Amino acid sequence: MSERATYPSDLSDARWALIEDRLTAWRQARTEAGVGGRVAEHDLREIFNAILYVNRTGIAWRYLPHDLPPWQSVYGYFKLWSEDGIFTDLNYSLNGLVRNKTGRRLEPKASIMDSQSVKTSTNVPLDTQGIDAGKKNIGRKRGIITDTIGLLLAVIVTAASASDNLIGIDLLNQATAIHPTLTKAWVDTGFRQKVVEHGAALGVDVEIVSKDPQVKGFTIIKRRWVVERTLGWLMHHRRLVRDYETLPTTSENMIRIAMIDNLTRRAADETTPTWRDPQIT
Repeated sequence: MSERATYPSDLSDARWALIEDRLTAWRQARTEAGVGGRVAEHDLREIFNAILYVNRTGIAWRYLPHDLPPWQSVYGYFKLWSEDGIFTDLNYSLNGLVRNKTGRRLEPKASIMDSQSVKTSTNVPLDTQGIDAGKKNIGRKRGIITDTIGLLLAVIVTAASASDNLIGIDLLNQATAIHPTLTKAWVDTGFRQKVVEHGAALGVDVEIVSKDPQVKGFTIIKRRWVVERTLGWLMHHRRLVRDYETLPTTSENMIRIAMIDNLTRRAADETTPTWRDPQIT
């Protein structure tokens, strides 16, 4: 890696060691297959640092600092890694590392599901947007399913008008295909009926956890607070505060990248910096 001043989003040596083998193997396989047509010239660690910079700061690709690789190359790698499932693979392997580190089995048995509506930028195609009737938001909806410590198991991004039932069915299909050990899922009332029935068909007991109607104002809801905390983790990444992506699948990979950032820090015993600077009052 070339000498330059570091950015807060950069991978440390310990974090890079967790993903280096997967990215190096990917490049080697492409080289041996003769894909690409020329010798790769950019350092993979710097490419990933640049992707993390975009994800963390929320800038457009072409606004990448000049001491990082050219934005065209960075975006090209992002596109290839998205298409080849690299971000999905890294999420899976890092989930296993973190679960093992916390004394849990490699494969989860229980999960929590939730959705989040977010506004979109002006470049997002209208046919991929919608109106969330409940929250009155115009934009897209993110559905995620996590394990019991908040690690991402599956994600889907749709128009905000999509029902939670359709999102929940897709999430269960994804999660059980990757993690056939799943037998339990806790959800809110938006996922009732069809998701519960679909879960039963898959061998997953879907339990609805609702807020006590007698309690007013904010309250922590058992089980569901875990997935809500994960949605909060995502908001540390400014690219996810609003949906800027042309394709919903690109949004899904931006979510996976944010979780890779989180997972590598947890596996390496590093903390995630917030946007609050303690020196500024």
